Amino acid sequence: MKLSQFRFNLPKELIAEKPAKNRDEARLMVLHRDTQEIEHRVFKDMIDYLDEHDIVVVNNTKVFPALLYGEKEKTGAKITVFLLRELNEEIRLWDVVVDPARKIRIGNKLYFGNNDALVAEVIDNTTSRGRTVRFLFDGTHDEFITLIKSMGKTPLPDELQRIRNIENWDADRYQTIYAKVEGAVAAPVAGLHFSRELMKRLEIKGVDWLEITLHAGIGNFKPIEVEDLSKHRMDAEEIHVSQEVCDSINSARAAGHRICVVGTTTMRAIESAVTIPGKVFPYDGWSNKFIYPPYDFTIADMMITNFHHAMSSQFIMVSAFAGPEFLMEAYNVAIKEKYHFSTYGDAMLII
Repeated sequence: MKLSQFRFNLPKELIAEKPAKNRDEARLMVLHRDTQEIEHRVFKDMIDYLDEHDIVVVNNTKVFPALLYGEKEKTGAKITVFLLRELNEEIRLWDVVVDPARKIRIGNKLYFGNNDALVAEVIDNTTSRGRTVRFLFDGTHDEFITLIKSMGKTPLPDELQRIRNIENWDADRYQTIYAKVEGAVAAPVAGLHFSRELMKRLEIKGVDWLEITLHAGIGNFKPIEVEDLSKHRMDAEEIHVSQEVCDSINSARAAGHRICVVGTTTMRAIESAVTIPGKVFPYDGWSNKFIYPPYDFTIADMMITNFHHAMSSQFIMVSAFAGPEFLMEAYNVAIKEKYHFSTYGDAMLII
């Protein structure tokens, strides 16, 4: 498949600036792969498509307030540091992305907070915008993390930050209500639509709820730069799929129950844990799996996802699940019907 096959024109006004007032009342487009039918519902109606003992699998990663705003030493130039991952807890070594990168060199010191409460020294260059930095902090690690969190802002995607400023309420809404395991710098946005009320209704109906962890990274926002999709390489992301989750999925499939996977990050984790077709096994490590058509999904019967940008890895993965032609038709309908796209946009259920 070629990247250009996944191009479409998205009117800018359809990019959602903020979420629906109530999480579970975003619009929901339902795609039936067998009949090619398209329905228009609201998100809380997704329960109507599930039966007792079906399984919903979600990603319980928790977004870290990874954006730091500071100044460069001597010049006072404003800089943004995007925290990616902690490399060494003892010496406060972190992998980061800096902006503007051209002004940040090895040996530079960066200052953050009132009265320069936090200082970082650039140790190495990793990519064109990537740096390794060492934070100069004398307290305990817990005190250091508390300080980082007090300074950090919600890492909304750049496309959204170009439209508006980060607001205080983003800290809550750019987080699923079931987020538990901190480590992501990008939210699993399909899961943002679940409310506590909807989760309770699923429990009452007898739908089983399973959680995996994939710490979504900044690679989710990177454009694909090769025409031949077989040559694209995803950034590796940390994944944890437990034995309990695997046993539940494998037992449900054997009993004829359906598996509904919520979001592209969850799908990537589940597919990374497949070693025998139709079965998942515990996974504790990193994966850079890139899913594109044609691809044989052997676990998921249903998928919930948001409306993604053209030529993104998320749109391409969903195309593999729904079928490229059917998904493109659905997106054309979504644009005509003015569905909201991207991070805080509406949702799609593919059956």
